[in-house]
Amino acid sequence: MNTINPQKSAVSLVEITAAQVDQRLDNFLLKQLGNIPRSRIYRIIRKGEVRVNKKRSKPHYKLQVGDQVRIPPVRLEAEPTAKSKPPKQLLARLEQAIIFENNHILVINKPAGLAVHAGSGVDYGVIDAMRQLRPADGIELVHRLDRDTSGCLLLARHRQALLAMQLILQDKSISKKYNAAVKGRWPRELTEISHALSKIHLANGERRMRIDAAGKQALSRINLLHESELFSLIQVELVTGRTHQIRVHCQAEGHPIAGDDKYGDNEFNRAMRKLGVRRLMLHASSLELPAGKFTPEIVINAPLPAEFEQLFDSIDYN
Repeated sequence: MNTINPQKSAVSLVEITAAQVDQRLDNFLLKQLGNIPRSRIYRIIRKGEVRVNKKRSKPHYKLQVGDQVRIPPVRLEAEPTAKSKPPKQLLARLEQAIIFENNHILVINKPAGLAVHAGSGVDYGVIDAMRQLRPADGIELVHRLDRDTSGCLLLARHRQALLAMQLILQDKSISKKYNAAVKGRWPRELTEISHALSKIHLANGERRMRIDAAGKQALSRINLLHESELFSLIQVELVTGRTHQIRVHCQAEGHPIAGDDKYGDNEFNRAMRKLGVRRLMLHASSLELPAGKFTPEIVINAPLPAEFEQLFDSIDYN
């Protein structure tokens, strides 16, 4: 189905097919209306301008086959600028970053510093670039990585694969492991962190996570790889996948991640910059997928970035 031109003045009526089944109404509208901001999407739903089967609906309503969605004319205040389109250099870089692909999913080794999707102050992200690289596919993010985190990012190539991958994420059938460089000597006995987490909103509108006994359960399993007086290299297996989970868990134990500008230690970060660290030292190193309709049983590894290799070389083992 083609994306609706938001400059049109006529109401559109779209009938949902099997390809859109179980998709949230807000996400469906985002794809249909192209460059319309998410806040605008919520506003037209809230005002009743969008109707499902001639009735008001909620943003989280999951569409069913045969639903009739009324989409009002929505006019952009300005045409999207040329810079909102991912540059050719980025497209080439991401093409080279694909580390696994079949007819249903693909996994890329996401570069640090690249957001997964466009947003506030971000003109484009991985999803925008991958949709340009695979225009015939219905590319969707299965999960997310922080902008400054590198490594394995799983995408679905069609709607059915997306739902299947999200289901096995929820039942924890996908194993996700990360490498991190953290402050000081990591205690060898500290192999599991289970602080619950909740979200807070700062005065400037920024969202952060904090340790909160009344928050959502969060579990990280730790394996110490190497250590030195200044920093340690650890492997973290995410049993749950809360926002910023590894970053907040490490901070709570007194071992924040190097280069972390949200939860980190400024003095430690300055010391690590002398060793060439200019990024958040968190890397999604592997995804282990179970055998299923759309995937073989496979472990997909993203090679360590050069910054990690340099830290390994700098460790004093004496």
